[in-house]
Amino acid sequence: MNKPPFYPVIFIWALLLFSTGAIAQDAASRGYSLQQAVDFALANNVNVKNAQVDVKSSNARVGEVRAIGLPQVSGQAQLIHNIEIQNVILEVGAGPSFGGDPTAPQPPVGTPYSFPFQLKNNAVVSVNANQLLFDGSYFIGLKAASTYKELARKNLNQSKIQTVEAVTKAYYGVLVNRERLELLDLNVKYLDTLVRETKAMYDNGFVEKIDVDRLEVQLNNLDYQQQQVDRLQELSLNLLKFQMGLDMKQNIQLTDSLYFEGIENFTVDPVADFDYSQRNEYSLLQTQKELAYLDVRNNRSQYLPQLAAFGTFGYNPAATKLSNITQKERWIDYSFVGLQLNVPIFDGLSKHYKIQQAKLAYEKTNQNMSLLQNSIDLEIRQATITLTNNLDALKSQKRNLDLAAEIVRVTRIKYQQGVGSNIEVNNAITAYKEAETNYYSALYDALIAKVDLDKATGKLLAE
Repeated sequence: MNKPPFYPVIFIWALLLFSTGAIAQDAASRGYSLQQAVDFALANNVNVKNAQVDVKSSNARVGEVRAIGLPQVSGQAQLIHNIEIQNVILEVGAGPSFGGDPTAPQPPVGTPYSFPFQLKNNAVVSVNANQLLFDGSYFIGLKAASTYKELARKNLNQSKIQTVEAVTKAYYGVLVNRERLELLDLNVKYLDTLVRETKAMYDNGFVEKIDVDRLEVQLNNLDYQQQQVDRLQELSLNLLKFQMGLDMKQNIQLTDSLYFEGIENFTVDPVADFDYSQRNEYSLLQTQKELAYLDVRNNRSQYLPQLAAFGTFGYNPAATKLSNITQKERWIDYSFVGLQLNVPIFDGLSKHYKIQQAKLAYEKTNQNMSLLQNSIDLEIRQATITLTNNLDALKSQKRNLDLAAEIVRVTRIKYQQGVGSNIEVNNAITAYKEAETNYYSALYDALIAKVDLDKATGKLLAE
């Protein structure tokens, strides 16, 4: 018997293992653009998820309020065993005489006597139905429940806006730190080369030992700064993952890069005739104002009468022996229907004071809306001025960075040609590191100010 060839099997297993490894590697370190990070956060951030749960809860609340106006049907079954049957007490002459010989001598008028008026075992089986016919507060409650649903939806939108803001700022923080790390790495390599060259010149007697020491101090400081920024980068990545709702153990890569020319050449247009409803906070207050108005109407409707219909159908069997209670002839049905009208007359002015409180809450909401309008105007002006200033600072720091890089280049050439000093090189490197730090701080500030302006003008999250 021929044995099956094993080479195809081995090839298939190798292919599967390679594919599994590739998939695991892809899952272990996934790349995210800024938009992908935002989309992931909107789907996984806990605050957004909780707001989505609140929206579902508001839908259930609308159904709960609506159910009040639908027929209410309930069933009842009850079995009572009288250990000691309660007697009915009468007096001679105060009511009809039950049993006994009417010709026999009667006790004096007022003499009490008693007798049982029911059997040892009693049962009740019934179906009850109620239907609300008119209640002013019910219809207002339906409207309020729908408005509450709208409020939950706007709260969800507010959670999304806050999430987009947090993720965007965290993403920019990682990008800026990444650029700083890359530039620091280049500086370390450059300074390390310069140290080795200076050591060679010292060995040949062209420079002093102090020149080498100064450069080594610079290199050590730069190494320390690189370690700090590296740890800061790890922290900023963890912050980004936290804002995204991502597992801290998950490795991620950022696929976007900083477009320096784009942010440096950005122009700030003045905001005129701003529509306050573009801000979700203002829209939230509008909904709260509507709820406050409905609360006033609801309390006023409490003065109106309430009308409801009801009906019951059931059986009430009874027997001395419990085993006889199932006999057909004992199950005699009964039924009734009716209307119930509740008319409020006087409640000690309770509703009056409730209406006063609701009116004051409505007035307070109006005042909060006016305050929010002024706050939005101020926030837009502040964000506009801050972004303008930060853009100016960024352009200035970019120019300083370019000049500092040129100074380092020139001083190094002069030093290598013997017409410059080691102190000049050290001063140039120190100035370049300071210009580099100032530039990236200005870049980050400009990016954050742009996010703040988009939030202030309601453009951070597109509906």
